[in-house]
Amino acid sequence: MLQDKVMAMNNIRSLRSFIIIKETVGEVGQRTFATGKAKKGGKGGAASDAPKASILSKEVKSTTVVGANILKDGTDPKILADSEYPDWLYHLLDKRPALSELRRKNIETLPYEDLKRFVKLDNRDRIKENNSMKAKH
Repeated sequence: MLQDKVMAMNNIRSLRSFIIIKETVGEVGQRTFATGKAKKGGKGGAASDAPKASILSKEVKSTTVVGANILKDGTDPKILADSEYPDWLYHLLDKRPALSELRRKNIETLPYEDLKRFVKLDNRDRIKENNSMKAKH
């Protein structure tokens, strides 16, 4: 009889912990937004969730950099002609040679920018190698 009561108490405890775990897991799975409220409704969302049409005209979009303003009282900057931008701007996205490619070339004939890049990358590579050797020992 005492054993039956102990088993019943254990079953009740395990059921309580199961219910608590189930409630916790159920709450974790819900998506919340900045307001902290859970989203209500089914899949697909309402019509108000659809992106709103842009109120800017095509003329404004083609003459200004929309969204580039970071100042509270400022305006978006105008797009200038290509000749009004500095030459270095158009070379920012150019591919630069990797360390392995620079090692294959003759160091004495490298242009200054490539030589500077070679020294920087080579130093970085030696530092990583030294750190890995120290970590192993």
